[in-house]
Amino acid sequence: MKKSHIVGIGEALWDVLPEGKKIGGAPANFAFHMSQFGYDAIAVSAVGDDDNGRELRDTLQSRGMKYLLPELDRPTGTVNVTLDAAGIPQYVITENVAWDHIPFTDQATEIARHTACICFGSLAQRSPASRESIDRFIGLMPADSLRIFDINLRQRYYDKEIIESSLRKCDILKINDEETLTVAALFGFAPDPESVCRRLKDDYSLRAVILTCGAAGSRVYYGDEVSILSTPKVEVADTVGAGDSFTAGFCAALLAGCSIARAHAVAVETSAYVCTQKGAMPLFPERITDMIK
Repeated sequence: MKKSHIVGIGEALWDVLPEGKKIGGAPANFAFHMSQFGYDAIAVSAVGDDDNGRELRDTLQSRGMKYLLPELDRPTGTVNVTLDAAGIPQYVITENVAWDHIPFTDQATEIARHTACICFGSLAQRSPASRESIDRFIGLMPADSLRIFDINLRQRYYDKEIIESSLRKCDILKINDEETLTVAALFGFAPDPESVCRRLKDDYSLRAVILTCGAAGSRVYYGDEVSILSTPKVEVADTVGAGDSFTAGFCAALLAGCSIARAHAVAVETSAYVCTQKGAMPLFPERITDMIK
């Protein structure tokens, strides 16, 4: 069976900011970056039969992105972003939107059966409908496909059951230092990022656990080894989509036959570059894409 597709499955939405709206959703960001590395990447979600949905599709198409975004009788997802008196952003993730009801179609079945790698998170699993579709999609993938759980804990839209179920489905977990403390509280672990990562890797027989700590660097735990890299010092434009590009850089390198340590290095450089650019979907220079050749 030919495995050709790389899939980001979950939320597709607009971030509605004071200065305007920007396309968002970790799965779409991941798929876009994987396509830049030369992979046949597809964003799988759902949009509404509305102007926001049509614009979201058009935006992805204009960037050369493949997608499976059925139109539903629900509004296209939005995240309303406001600034408080101190200038700190506050987020309201609209509920009961299209990506809460991702349908499992015949086309999704066909894509799943030819998927080499999938990235999924916890947010789109806040609704039973999308959770079931994600579960069915993963269940139809070839047994040796790569499954990445980029946990992405958001507000109250997760629980222990969702996290445990996802850990049982994945090969690799990506988590940040703040999220390890949340998981530690839910699972009754000691609140130490390193021990949480090692415990999750062992308890769920994971191939690797990726721990990102912002400016403090990142680690990848695999086997009995750990890869430790610092975060490059760059002039930051914004950090939107940096984590998604980290995941994409790592997966792109791993699928190209690179070692985990090399994949980690590619992820760090990819994420650092995205931080120097505005928005979540900048075009990569050849020095980034050539890292996996």
